Amino acid sequence: MKHATGNFIVIMDADLSHHPKFIPEFIRKQKEGNFDIVSGTRYKGNGGVYGWDLKRKLISRGANFITQVLLRPGASDLTGSFRLYRKEVLQKLMEKCVSKGYVFQMEMIVRARQLGYTIGEPNLRNSSSPFS
Repeated sequence: MKHATGNFIVIMDADLSHHPKFIPEFIRKQKEGNFDIVSGTRYKGNGGVYGWDLKRKLISRGANFITQVLLRPGASDLTGSFRLYRKEVLQKLMEKCVSKGYVFQMEMIVRARQLGYTIGEPNLRNSSSPFS
């Protein structure tokens, strides 16, 4: 983060499970609503997963469902890791993050809402999956 020169940072898994062709759509969505965070989603519109076994799908769906019921975060996919952040927002969230492992993705969105940050989700209409 300290080497990033712009005002925004895009994070995504290093295994290429997210296609970079969707980054312009994240930027468009950010500009459209002046959002602090734009988060890709597997659970809205044409989102989905590719190559996941049933166990992984159930864990992801279950974690998102439980979090939606208990915390009402206002974002449809808390476990996803394809996001655009304002640099200063990401810095503040990382300072407050206490989670270890994959759950930190959920904590980042929940804390963002608690701190009053805005979150947008792009409508990736022209794809079978934003994560393929």
